[in-house]
Amino acid sequence: MDQIRLKKIAAVEKLGLSAYGRRFEKLFTVKELVENFQEAKPVQIAGRVFALRSHGKSLFGDLKDQGAKMQFYLQADAVGQEKFDFFVNNIDIGDIISLKGELFKTRTQEPTIKVGQFSLLSKALRPLPEKWHGLKDVEMRFRQRYLDLLVNERVREIFILRSRLITKIRQFLDGRGYLEVETPMLHQLAGGAAGEPFKTYHHALDTDLFLRIAPELYLKQLLVGGLEKVYELNRSFRNEGISTRHNPEFSMLEVYTAYADYRDVMQLTQDLITSLAREFFNKEELNYQGKTIDLARWEEVSFQDLMGKNFDIYPDQDKKTWVAKLKKKGIKLEKGKLSRSQLLNIIADLIAPEVSSHPVFVTDLYTELCPLAKTKQDNPQLSERFELFIGGLELANAYSELNDPREQRVRFSQQLAGGDEKQKLDEGFLRALEYGLPPAGGLGIGIDRLVMLFTDSPSIREVILFPQLKPEKEC
Repeated sequence: MDQIRLKKIAAVEKLGLSAYGRRFEKLFTVKELVENFQEAKPVQIAGRVFALRSHGKSLFGDLKDQGAKMQFYLQADAVGQEKFDFFVNNIDIGDIISLKGELFKTRTQEPTIKVGQFSLLSKALRPLPEKWHGLKDVEMRFRQRYLDLLVNERVREIFILRSRLITKIRQFLDGRGYLEVETPMLHQLAGGAAGEPFKTYHHALDTDLFLRIAPELYLKQLLVGGLEKVYELNRSFRNEGISTRHNPEFSMLEVYTAYADYRDVMQLTQDLITSLAREFFNKEELNYQGKTIDLARWEEVSFQDLMGKNFDIYPDQDKKTWVAKLKKKGIKLEKGKLSRSQLLNIIADLIAPEVSSHPVFVTDLYTELCPLAKTKQDNPQLSERFELFIGGLELANAYSELNDPREQRVRFSQQLAGGDEKQKLDEGFLRALEYGLPPAGGLGIGIDRLVMLFTDSPSIREVILFPQLKPEKEC
């Protein structure tokens, strides 16, 4: 805390006033005043002081709220010398104040509030960073996001767009007859997707619980229950590494459509993303990291063909052969296994030229890698699944849902036999399938990565308000 500012609080309180005011009826925003400027219009507004310029018995300052800024003018003759001195002696940059007055334009035609009354609503005990011209330290920006929002206009725009993007996704799906639902975040079994779970303990139930990796298995149970088109904008968790594309806590959109397959979902995905681009940019085009991405052109690439051509790997070979051939090509594998993240990195590298200019659906993934997906009718070694890449980002995953409970049980059992000690047979989900899951297409879209794409952000931390960081070191 700033000792000089503490002394100012003491001076304010000595006068019988409070440095932390109560309710104030704010009648306008700064943006509204600027966009609908009227000379002599009465004003009643509040915001944060961002600049002060003293001129003897008058001063100019900048008041900022919700990203917009406007000049105000305080004159001793207008408010009285005592109140003027109070402002000069006790108000600092960063303080939150209220102003009442009227609008006018200065000789330089600057829209300005001529102050008739003011009050201190909240005294800032710390100065704004770097003389209020910007916050550059990356870790400080993420750790103290409130300062980042205050001083970096671009950051505020990113999170406003994120909110609007999610709203438009809801409107798009609602307009197509989908029902938004909520499913549990605490699961009794870790499952629904590949990944290391976070584990906790519930005292009343005397049982271990897991933060969800994905809501998929619950959403498919809703299809069994007769809700034919559902979606969830969900928070999911994976106890894994942090990178420019991964955060332990992340946002997902999952959509399930009864009587559909992965081809229907492919069209839904294309329609959704192009409609969002038209909404925000008025064209079917995105600019991401210096490259223009044409959303009028969507390509389909076969995973089977990619792996055969580049690694001489085919679905009828066993996993040991895959691993050996990948290692021979210099691909590093964790613990000698091919994880989903490594697989996606391999795909991204192989299709890099294409994804930099237009979206690419990667299809024909091996059934061995898709325990919840239907197999292709003409080739059971391949699944009805796609991974969507745009701008180098793996953005969506979808498939025709496996709805045969007998085959699903076999697939789960094979996973367990493969040595995945974190997985357990989900009898509750299998029981639901036994009542009949209609043919369905399921879709998962990473919201954080979608926002990265739409805001031209290189890191996932730029689009999450409070990304996970290492604990601060105590001094």
